[in-house]
Amino acid sequence: MNRLSNDDRARILHMLCEGMSIRTVTRLTGASKNTVAKLLVDAGKACAAYHDAKVRNVKASRVQVDEIWSFTYAKQKNVATAKDAPEGAGDTWTWTALDSDSKLIVSYLVGGRDAEYAMWFMDDLRDRLANRVRLTSDGHRAYLEAVEGAFGDDADYAQLVKLYGPTITAPGRYSPAECTGAKKVRVTGSPNPTDVSTSYVERQNLTMRMRMRRLTCLNNTFLKKVESHTYAVALHMMYYNFVRIQETLRVTPAMAASVTDRLWEIADIAKLVEDAEAKPTKRGPYKKQCRISN
Repeated sequence: MNRLSNDDRARILHMLCEGMSIRTVTRLTGASKNTVAKLLVDAGKACAAYHDAKVRNVKASRVQVDEIWSFTYAKQKNVATAKDAPEGAGDTWTWTALDSDSKLIVSYLVGGRDAEYAMWFMDDLRDRLANRVRLTSDGHRAYLEAVEGAFGDDADYAQLVKLYGPTITAPGRYSPAECTGAKKVRVTGSPNPTDVSTSYVERQNLTMRMRMRRLTCLNNTFLKKVESHTYAVALHMMYYNFVRIQETLRVTPAMAASVTDRLWEIADIAKLVEDAEAKPTKRGPYKKQCRISN
């Protein structure tokens, strides 16, 4: 069985992280579509496991949270009439929590946009922080109960509620209504009004749309399964946190947040995939197959 070398894996993963679609990668590298798709899944699993284990005890002072929309298989309004739509088809939201100072993605979650997912997201964020933070979200109602349940009074939490004008439903219009202003609402603790902002996390949303081909609006490169979408997000988060240098900080977010002490390369992510692969073992005679207990 032919296997990709670590260099080939790194080259393919780099193309995926730079916003290329799977079919584009296959044309440029000569690898089959199934090979690239499988590597995406394997890399996503390895990156998710590494993030879960290593991005812990983060010392952040200001955290911004937001959610970004995408879809898998079909848009929500078309799922009912779609042929053989899998479970999880339709709207897919990615929740992100960003440290405003280091630009580190502390926590992320892929799923729905309801209160249950908000609770899971906030519980995970709380477990990854080492200290009390000043937390800002948009006006999404699900955050209110989720933040209270996860942090209680152990956070200075405020919402930035945006105000919109009348919705324009002209044919061919895809953008939302015009934002006419915003108001800052204190929820718990003593948030500093100057820190109540979601600009950094919204800028990271743009980075996701530019770097992840399956999140680009008005395209046909969306993924067909929510699991594959989740792995693609995990790969992007790993690349964003550990490999991509922030222009203003001159280091990666993981280095700025002291999660790592070195600059990662895309080959390091490929190495995670290699390390995660099960090593083949020899099968001897039945009498030699035994379990050794300590």
